[in-house]
Amino acid sequence: MEDLGAALAGDRDIAMLGGGNPAHIPELEALFSEELHRILADEREYRRMFANYPSPAGEERFRSALAALLHREYGWPLSARNIALTSGSQTGFFTLFNLLAGRHPDGSFKQVLLPLTPEYIGYQDVGLSPGMITSARPSIELRDEHYFKYHLDLANLEVSRDTAAICVSRPTNPTGNVLTDDEMRSLMRIAREAGVPLLIDNAYGLPFPNIVFSDARPVWDDNVVLCLSMSKLGLPGIRTGVVVAAEAVIDAVTGVNSVLSLAVPSVGAVLLHELVTSGRLLDISQAVIQPYYRRKMEQAVGWVHQYLAGLDYRIHVPEGALFLWLWLPGLRGGSEQLYARLKARDVLVLSGHHFFPGLKGEWEHRHECIRLTYSQDPASVERGIKALADEARQLRE
Repeated sequence: MEDLGAALAGDRDIAMLGGGNPAHIPELEALFSEELHRILADEREYRRMFANYPSPAGEERFRSALAALLHREYGWPLSARNIALTSGSQTGFFTLFNLLAGRHPDGSFKQVLLPLTPEYIGYQDVGLSPGMITSARPSIELRDEHYFKYHLDLANLEVSRDTAAICVSRPTNPTGNVLTDDEMRSLMRIAREAGVPLLIDNAYGLPFPNIVFSDARPVWDDNVVLCLSMSKLGLPGIRTGVVVAAEAVIDAVTGVNSVLSLAVPSVGAVLLHELVTSGRLLDISQAVIQPYYRRKMEQAVGWVHQYLAGLDYRIHVPEGALFLWLWLPGLRGGSEQLYARLKARDVLVLSGHHFFPGLKGEWEHRHECIRLTYSQDPASVERGIKALADEARQLRE
């Protein structure tokens, strides 16, 4: 994050393939601008957005509208009492992890289980107690010559008495992996049998922003805590996350909101209220956002094949999110050295070894992977991939 911040603050032409900022999609920016101007022209709406405290659970009209939309689309038995807003999904996971895991008053110590790594780097340090995260290796399916895919290794997945919750992201940051519907059903069953909740980080997923390129359905039941985000709609600056869960979980999240900040910002909730009420948000996600990122992904994959030709490389099957996950078997010096060499060439990527929070033991694979972001302008993405190929060749030779 320090490197990304320094790059944005400077005047050098940096190829920003390391961050997670969504693309600036013109159709969405025009739509959000139109909605904002409508709200500013309406005194009552203006006050809802800026001038009045909302409930600690978040702006109530938005929560009711979202509950109605999810009930209408998927039949989920929801009301506003099943939804809380947070100051970004990162804040939401900080709240949920520390509510559920860590040192308990009776002296016991509980952990959050990540059943498949690599996983989101942001889980690494959210625990107030050291050792709150534990994780498992995936199984690896090799596909064709230059592709592979991670799967849950259910045969070796251990849910112990120390497990407080199971957590997955879908699609997964960094790999773009989308757990199949069967894998999700298995996790839901395992979590319920163990008496722990299943947390689903849905920041890139269904029903919005729907950056999903595989056949998948959203899931929820009263043992699932589904976390959504407005950031990847193209609104990262408004810092609004959404938690959909049983009322007891929402009550606990609401209590933390009230202690930490009295209330959460209303800007995102008011801005998107009409789009949620009408259902247009789902249409936009399907017709604009998903095709936009699919085109960006296909373009980036083409450049990888073009510039890395002749090297030993594999791409995780890109099923969603904003990233390509490259595996360079036998990478000399490891992914951290490749990161440093690219940084010296004004190309920022992310070394894969950061994305294995809570994984115990050595595994060479974690030092052979790189995450690339393809959401930025095409010239920067192509330049960054070409530089990566050059440096990988030099390391090989």
